[in-house]
Amino acid sequence: MSDVEAQKEAAGIAACEVVKTGMNVGLGTGSTVKYTVIELGRRIAEEGLEIIGVPTSIATEKLALEVGIPLADLGDLEGLDVVIDGTDEFDGDFQLIKGGGGALLREKIVAQASASMIVVADGRKKVNTLGEFPLPIEITPFSWVETKRQLSILFATEGFIGDITLRRKKELGTVSCDGVEFPANEKGGVFVTDNGNVILDCHFGASIVDPIGLETAILSKAGVAQVGLFNNMCDAVYLADPAGVQILRKN
Repeated sequence: MSDVEAQKEAAGIAACEVVKTGMNVGLGTGSTVKYTVIELGRRIAEEGLEIIGVPTSIATEKLALEVGIPLADLGDLEGLDVVIDGTDEFDGDFQLIKGGGGALLREKIVAQASASMIVVADGRKKVNTLGEFPLPIEITPFSWVETKRQLSILFATEGFIGDITLRRKKELGTVSCDGVEFPANEKGGVFVTDNGNVILDCHFGASIVDPIGLETAILSKAGVAQVGLFNNMCDAVYLADPAGVQILRKN
C-alpha cells in the first residue's frame, strides 16, 4: 500500500468514531470513504453496531451491501444523523469541491439531509483557494452544448479563464444518453452519471475566492443539475498525513 493510500485508509477508519448504534448514516463515494464503509461493515459484524446506511452512488451501494450494511432510501427516513464523505479540495472556510467521482448530485442531496457532515481526506486535499481541482458541473444531456455555452458566458463575465471540457471515461465507443449520441474521441467515451447526466469539468486553477456566489450563479442556468461546490455543509475534516490523523473542526 502506498503512503497516500495508507493515509486515506487511516482517515476513513478514524472518522467511524462518530457513528453510534441507532444512527442513520450517509455513505459517501470515493477512494477514501470506501475505507469508512468497510470499517462500518466490520463493526456491524464484530461489534454489533446497528445503523441504517444511505449510499450516495451505485458503487457505494454495492460495497455497502457486500460488507453487510443495512440500507434504506433517504425518503423513507426522517433525515440522517451524519454523512461521511470524501472531497477533492477543501479550503480554510471548510468549503469543498466534490464530484471527481461523478456522484456530486446524490452526494449533495444526502449532505443536505444530514445533521452533520464529516469529510475524510489526505493531506493533498487542503488548499488556500479552491479551483486547482477542476470544478465539476453535472448537466442534462439535452442541448448540452448550449448549456456549456451559457456557462462559458457566465464565467467570462465573472472573470474566470480556462477550458470547460466534457468528462470522458477511458473506454472507447459511442454512448447514447437521453437520446443524445456522444461519439468517442482519443480520450474515450463520454462519462455518464448514475442519474443519466453528463459532467463538464471547469479548469480555472486556484481562483474561486467566492464559492458561495459562484454556486448560486451556476445553479441559475437551465440545464444545470448540480455543481460540485459544497458550501456551508462540512462540519469537520479527518485529515491524514504522514504524522497521523488530525481532526479539523469548523468554528
